[in-house]
Amino acid sequence: MTPRIEDHALIGDLETAALVGGNGSIDWLCLPRFDSGACFAALLGDEENGHWRIAPKGAHLCSGRRYVGDSLVLETWWETRTGTVKVIDFMPHRAQAPEVVRIVEGVSGSVDMSAVIRLRFDFGSVVPWVRRSGGHRVAVAGPDSAWLRSEPPVKTWGQQFSTCSSFTVTEGEQVAFVLTWHPSHTPRPAPVDPFGALARTLADWAKWSARCTYEGPYREAVIRSLITLKALTYAPTGGVVAAPATAPPEETGGARGPDRRFCRLPGSTRTLRALLATGYREEATAWRDWLLRAVAGNPADLQLVYGLAGERRLPGTEPPLPHGRRGSWPVTTGPGVGRRRLDVYGEVIDSLRLAREAGMGDERHSWKLQLSLLGFLESSWREPDEAAARTRGERRHFVHSKVMTWVAADRAVRTLEEDPSLPGDADRWRAMRDAVHREVCEKGYDPVRNTFTRSYGSRELDPSALLMARSGFLSADDPRFVGTVDAVRAELTRGGPVRRCAVPSGPVRRHGAEGVPAEGAPGVEGTFLGCSFQLVDALLSTGRPAEATELFERLLALRNDVGLLAEEYDPVTGRPLGDFPQALGHVALVGTAVALAGADPAG
Repeated sequence: MTPRIEDHALIGDLETAALVGGNGSIDWLCLPRFDSGACFAALLGDEENGHWRIAPKGAHLCSGRRYVGDSLVLETWWETRTGTVKVIDFMPHRAQAPEVVRIVEGVSGSVDMSAVIRLRFDFGSVVPWVRRSGGHRVAVAGPDSAWLRSEPPVKTWGQQFSTCSSFTVTEGEQVAFVLTWHPSHTPRPAPVDPFGALARTLADWAKWSARCTYEGPYREAVIRSLITLKALTYAPTGGVVAAPATAPPEETGGARGPDRRFCRLPGSTRTLRALLATGYREEATAWRDWLLRAVAGNPADLQLVYGLAGERRLPGTEPPLPHGRRGSWPVTTGPGVGRRRLDVYGEVIDSLRLAREAGMGDERHSWKLQLSLLGFLESSWREPDEAAARTRGERRHFVHSKVMTWVAADRAVRTLEEDPSLPGDADRWRAMRDAVHREVCEKGYDPVRNTFTRSYGSRELDPSALLMARSGFLSADDPRFVGTVDAVRAELTRGGPVRRCAVPSGPVRRHGAEGVPAEGAPGVEGTFLGCSFQLVDALLSTGRPAEATELFERLLALRNDVGLLAEEYDPVTGRPLGDFPQALGHVALVGTAVALAGADPAG
């Protein structure tokens, strides 16, 4: 059976990434980019959708694993009856072509090993033609070509549309496997030296990690989160994907979710802040530049999600994974960009304001773009939109969207006050800012419960309101903000991580006929770790550092054994859900750790 989602570790080359299970199987890999079709997709289906396993014969889960130092090089070991062996997995920073290197090393005794690689292009739908060439195996199907070689050579054979090998390693012996992808119409790239590539990859990551300026009590967690964030960065453009894999279920027994292998505008400010606060100005600048390129154009066309290079047309399909994953229904590719959310306008303008404050440069065309976005908001902010969290039903006047509209106007006023030479009418945006503030406080606040609500006139709570103090909409000591923090803790947490909505009081119908999730009848959502870190920040800002620290450390305990966080956590089953690992959760972890240390130079 495919390992559980949390049993995986991440490796990557800053253009794509793979997920490696604790049983020695690579269960997810898209080549050549994050958003390409997967050649290993067992993560979302089963082994027939493609995987690559190297492990001792008859062994299952490993005895242990870790990342080597502050790197993305994974070391997995098994202690068997006859000896101990380890497998080192990594992807070298790309020169010509994407490559996965797996080095088997005997630690003690003698261990019989088994390797099975089942390449399936396009999420398992395409079985390649495999042949021998110069002692290596080459798999070709349409535009895809992949070469598999070992050093030293080991005996391989074909079996049930897979390539198998069997060999023995003794103490001190090493056997390296290298998988290289290239377009089938181009010549094969020059073979890489796997052992030299390992040394270079370790050196590259050590040099990068040494740039981190955070020296607080949670340095190990911060470094691992920053490495994960770097691994989810598409280096050619600076874009950061939300997650490496497409659409694991967000709900236990739930229906399909959106594809996260793209770049999302929500959270862009927190990403910038985390990078700047920890010394990664180069990455922050690249993300800001990607953002400017992506959103350029008609402000009415602003999307939630863009491609790795800022592409806007992101069609979705349903890949051939008929069994879904562990009882959850088939997934989709494509992010679903059609929703209308006004909060992203404030997110973009807030990000660009933060970049300006950090002295990253602010070309005049960037300011003109912001004025264009503000003009659209001015004519649209009184209209209903869709929420940050998934909702079913008509558009509503969501409080978070209005607050982010206030943020957009506020940042414009502050920028014009600091630099009167810029074009723009500060009084105009000040009037808009004040109007939004009045309306939110009148219509989005429940005076009886002393809390802001999800939308005007509703009783639902929204953890996004925890950002009100950080955004400057309210001061942290405002009784209305303190009341909102207390309400979220009482109604959305049950003393731990935060849910996006209240727990249903009655039974939840998880499935439709024959076990198929009915549209509109999802499973039960887990708690959201990104929202949970927001609660830590809110507790800290309202003068409760001990409670903030306690919750933060509880959240750290939800990381898996190699320090990775999922999008959600199901407190009933004690299992992660949704995207894994998720960029926003790791961004939030970094930002909260910096805040707890009292050293946030980005503001």
